Amino acid sequence: MRVLFVLFIVMPILEMLILIKVGSLIGAWYTVALVLLTAIIGVNLLKHQGLSTLMRAQRKAQYGALPVSEIGEGLLLAVAGALLLTPGFVTDAIGFALLSPAIRRELAKGVAKRMVVSGQTAYQSYDAGQAEYRKTHVESENGNVVIDAEYVEVKDKRIDP
Repeated sequence: MRVLFVLFIVMPILEMLILIKVGSLIGAWYTVALVLLTAIIGVNLLKHQGLSTLMRAQRKAQYGALPVSEIGEGLLLAVAGALLLTPGFVTDAIGFALLSPAIRRELAKGVAKRMVVSGQTAYQSYDAGQAEYRKTHVESENGNVVIDAEYVEVKDKRIDP
């Protein structure tokens, strides 16, 4: 409940105070131009980061791995986009922070840990070198480790000259 209070009451007031202060220092039109400039730059960066994340997710999906971290990053990029399009300097700062790959990956790990599928969090891997798919480690909500393995071996059918 406190988070909602901060988001809907405190943040707009804080944004207005900062906009008024910046406007009194550099002028109203320059402040508006700066807000528009940060939105334009942010949307361009968001487009590139989003496409990069989408490509990584597609690569993982092609190899049979679940793109869990990419889904978390995609959610964080959506939040970053909303924050960058919201007029204000605090929301822009948070939005630009979410565009930073290092920060976003760390936050996405936290999001991925909270993703639950049928009461279990699954970690899947694909070893491209041996062309095998493994579902290796499943941790139930109560912390017990359950091993439920599937294994498919793909033999190399290339003809050597």
